[in-house]
Amino acid sequence: MIFALTIVLVAVSLLLVVLVLLHRGKGGGLSSMLGGSFYSNLSGSSVVERNLDRLTVITGVVWAICIIGLGLLYKNS
Repeated sequence: MIFALTIVLVAVSLLLVVLVLLHRGKGGGLSSMLGGSFYSNLSGSSVVERNLDRLTVITGVVWAICIIGLGLLYKNS
């Protein structure tokens, strides 16, 4: 069980990293320094962005559940 949950955790972690990197920059910093703020002001919130947000939140919840599950399994073994 620990092995399967570890595999799921690694897969979800990689997916979470990809999903976070897919998000558009909303604030200042490096993205606005490189001209990203001009593009982000022109494009509004779309269905794709909302779905990406939802998928990122769901992946984060699954990641947290995997962490808690592994912690409980390691504590009991």
